[in-house]
Amino acid sequence: MDLASAVRNFLDHLRVERGLSLNTTKAYERDLISFLSYCEERQMDLSTIDSQFILAYAVHLRNRSLSEASIQRFLSTVRSFFRYLAKDNICVDPTVDLPSSKIPRKLPKALTIGQISTLIVATQSSTDVLALRHNALIELLYGTGARVSEIVNLDVSDVSQLNAEGVTVETVKLMGKGSKERYVPLGSFASHALSEYLVRLRPLLSEKSKKGSSALFLNQKGTRLSRQSAWQFVIDVAKTVGLEDAVSPHVFRHSYATHLLDGGADIRVVQELLGHASVTTTQIYTLVTIDKIRETYSLAHPRAHG
Repeated sequence: MDLASAVRNFLDHLRVERGLSLNTTKAYERDLISFLSYCEERQMDLSTIDSQFILAYAVHLRNRSLSEASIQRFLSTVRSFFRYLAKDNICVDPTVDLPSSKIPRKLPKALTIGQISTLIVATQSSTDVLALRHNALIELLYGTGARVSEIVNLDVSDVSQLNAEGVTVETVKLMGKGSKERYVPLGSFASHALSEYLVRLRPLLSEKSKKGSSALFLNQKGTRLSRQSAWQFVIDVAKTVGLEDAVSPHVFRHSYATHLLDGGADIRVVQELLGHASVTTTQIYTLVTIDKIRETYSLAHPRAHG
C-alpha cells in the first residue's frame, strides 16, 4: 500500500468507524496532507519512514515557526496515523519510541465582568441597523458558553421553553463536538436580547431570501450567518471599545466558565454546560479561580508576606 492510499484509508476509518465529526476529520486531513507532502518531496514511503525521519519532520515543523501547540497537534496526528497502520499490520509504527514532549498548560484568558458589560453596552448603543443581531450574538456567546460555530449552527427551533416544577426556563439546544447535544439555559438578559432580535430584525432579514432559512442568525442575504462573519462582528465591536487585543474565538466561553466557578458553581455542572467529555478539561478553569484567590490573598492579607 502506498502512503497516499494509507492516508485515505485512515481518514475513512475516522469518518465511518470512529464516527468523528466533519470538522475533526478535516483537521486530521490537513495535518496528514502536510506530512504526505513532506514525505513525497523526500521520496519516502511506508517501508522507509523510521523514527529518525519523524524527528526530522518535527524539526521541519519548528523551522516553520509554528507554535508548540500546533507542532504537537501535527505530531499527534502522525502518531495516530501510524498507530492505526501498525494495528492492521500494514507497517511498523516509527513513532513508538519517540519522546512525547508535554506542552505547558496555559491558563485560559477570561474577560472581566466589566469588560463583558462594556462590549454589550457598545452593541446596545450602536446605530447600526444590525446592532440587535450583534447584541443577541454576544449575549448568547457569554450567556451559554457556546463555541462560535455552535451559535451560528443554531436553528430557530433549537430555542425552546421547558417547564420544570412550575418554573419556565428558556433553553437552547447546542450541538457540540462529536455531534453531542446539550441543553443550556438562557439567562434573562440573553433571552431578552434574543427576543428583540427575533421580533424586530430577523423577519426583515428573512424576507431577503426567496427560499427562507431555518437558521437562528441570518446574514443580510437572509441565509445562515457564517462563523467568520459572526466573529468579525465581535472583533469590530471590540475595536470600538479598545478591547480587540483581549478577545479571541473562545474568550466568551472561557469567561462563562470562569465566572460560573467564581460564583460558586459545581464543576460537574459547568462540565455539562460546556459539553466537555471529561471533567479534566473543565478543571483548567479552577486553576484560573485559584490563581485569582491567591492574588487577592497576597494583596489583601496583612500577613501574606514576610
